[in-house]
Amino acid sequence: MKKQTVKILSAVLGAAVLCTGVGAASYSAGAARANPVPVSAADADSVQNTSETSLYKDETVYVIAGADGSVEKVIVSDWIKNGEKNQSIADYSELSDVENVKGDETYTMNGDHMRVWDAQGNDIYYQGITNKELPVNLSVQYLLDGKAISPEELAGKSGRVTIRFNYENTQYETVEIDGAEEKIYVPFAMLTGTILDNDHFSNITVTNGKLINDGDRTIVAGIAFPRLSDNLALSDDTFKIPDYIEISADVTNFSLTTTLTLATNEVFSSIDLSDADSLDDLKDSLNKLNDAMAQLLDGSSRLYSGLSELLDKSGELISGVDQLAAGAKQLADGSAQLDAGASKLYTGAAALSGGLSELVQNNDSLNAGAEQIFESILAAADTQLAAASVTAPKLTIENYADVLNGVVSSLDEETIYQTAYQTAYTQVSETVRQNESAIRTGVTAAVKKQVTGQVLSAAGLNMTAEEYEAAVQAGQISEQVQAQISAAVSAQMASEQVQTSIDQNTEQQIQTLIDQNMQSDEVKAKIEAAVEQAKTGVSSVTALKAQLDGINQFYTGLSAYTAGVAQAKDGSDALLSGTKGLSGGTASLKEGSQTLYQGVMQLKNGSGALTEGVSQLKSGAMQLSDGLKTFNEQGVQRIVEAAGGELGSVVTRLRATCDVSKNYKSFSGIGGDMDGQVKFIYRTEAIKAEDTKKGQED
Repeated sequence: MKKQTVKILSAVLGAAVLCTGVGAASYSAGAARANPVPVSAADADSVQNTSETSLYKDETVYVIAGADGSVEKVIVSDWIKNGEKNQSIADYSELSDVENVKGDETYTMNGDHMRVWDAQGNDIYYQGITNKELPVNLSVQYLLDGKAISPEELAGKSGRVTIRFNYENTQYETVEIDGAEEKIYVPFAMLTGTILDNDHFSNITVTNGKLINDGDRTIVAGIAFPRLSDNLALSDDTFKIPDYIEISADVTNFSLTTTLTLATNEVFSSIDLSDADSLDDLKDSLNKLNDAMAQLLDGSSRLYSGLSELLDKSGELISGVDQLAAGAKQLADGSAQLDAGASKLYTGAAALSGGLSELVQNNDSLNAGAEQIFESILAAADTQLAAASVTAPKLTIENYADVLNGVVSSLDEETIYQTAYQTAYTQVSETVRQNESAIRTGVTAAVKKQVTGQVLSAAGLNMTAEEYEAAVQAGQISEQVQAQISAAVSAQMASEQVQTSIDQNTEQQIQTLIDQNMQSDEVKAKIEAAVEQAKTGVSSVTALKAQLDGINQFYTGLSAYTAGVAQAKDGSDALLSGTKGLSGGTASLKEGSQTLYQGVMQLKNGSGALTEGVSQLKSGAMQLSDGLKTFNEQGVQRIVEAAGGELGSVVTRLRATCDVSKNYKSFSGIGGDMDGQVKFIYRTEAIKAEDTKKGQED
């Protein structure tokens, strides 16, 4: 459940900040906090280098925090994009315990914090830790019925709960504005999300955010811009910029899953206000902000693309309905001919009276034969359904209509998609787990390297595992020390804690690969193809039922006919009565076929309306993106009003904010010849009611 929660939150927050260029990371937010640190850079290959510079550092800072936001560990993942395939890269970084997480490139130190990587033309992926103060401090406060309470005390409690996420922005530059020195803070956008169980949370509200309810859970996501109001010198009375997020709900037996917070300054870094001195210039520059924010609606563009495809496919639907209409007309014409034939049959009924006795003698065998034929066709239909992977009860003459109607009703789009997705997930999982041994070997090697470093440190040998191996090869380490180090490393590697960590990290690597493969275009295409095939199967089931209905009509008519023959055996009056009934049945068939034809024609006409509706929905999806233009128009006017008409001051402060944002490119450090970007991901510890209750019992 914990892993699923982190995945869902990551997807929601990731979609919300798609415009920031968030790339691959070498550390999963859902990983365990136990040492050694898991090593993973598997998804780095999927991220394209969009930088136009020769060297670009893409940095992700993972903050592992307690339930109150207090920092427990900071892990930094760096990706140096080597655009010009340099053989050597000089990289400034204040991290410790640095290790290459993807390749085998090594580095040498040139000073305290300068590492010279032997890149050999490759990108460099590395990871390290730091105790450096964060630019934004996260604190989480909890209230129960209006009174402050610690997260440990809140676990298992019931009442009205308020959770407030506070963000203290401490990263600033001193800038001269209108002749005075002022602090301009880096404009971080803080996006926080969590998932609440609807069985325990109700009447949920969130400030500066959005709620997404799937029936069982509610996804809560909010956004804040700490210190942005200070940067722009805007009054809260006229233009409120949120600087915190507050979630409130009625709660029973309180527990809380992991919360995730993303901090990024990319939105403001993408704005160029260097030449904005007038309202028109400001509008033009904010249009660039609109372009960046428009990417937040990437999902709407995907909706638009899907609707376009649906609109294209609607032509196939209309074509199919046209074919159905033609077939219905043929059936109507045929039933009219059948009705005419029944009249002739009634006229000649007297001539058949002589053979009625013989016919009566054959009634049982005729009915039995018709039933046998019907059951054979039903058996073939069972085989057809099984071949199409449709699970249904065995078809009988009595139940086939209800069974097939139930199959069609159960195969809604969501069910079809979930079935196709689960099938693909099972196949991908089996494929990935075939490489479990290799993954475990890699994880074990990484853990052993870290354990060796820890043993060396404990032994007073101030060197990394790599440096130790080099010293051994050079004969600088005595055999006695080697034996001691080897024994200590083996002992720790054999410990239950380390083996458990290896198991967990191996499973995490496997799950990460599974998730990545599930997101690949190939797998998505297979799922989509399976969905389309299943949809086709629904149509086939509908057609199958129509075919069986026709056979059933014949079977029922035959039974009625033989019954009529039996009644007519005593005389011509009964025979005439039976043939008259047959004639009436064919008339009903004629009338029913005409009704069917009229219904198909209505369906044909309605398919055109469907096409028109899809087209309108397609246009509506585009209107969602067009709404950002209204932000530019109305938002600029509100900023001008909030500034009391002092547009020049607003432009100056906004320009300074954007400049400060552009200057903040790294947390751990960056070389002078590098460009870069940095983002922060905060993960708070879950609050578990069960754990709290157990502790009280102990």
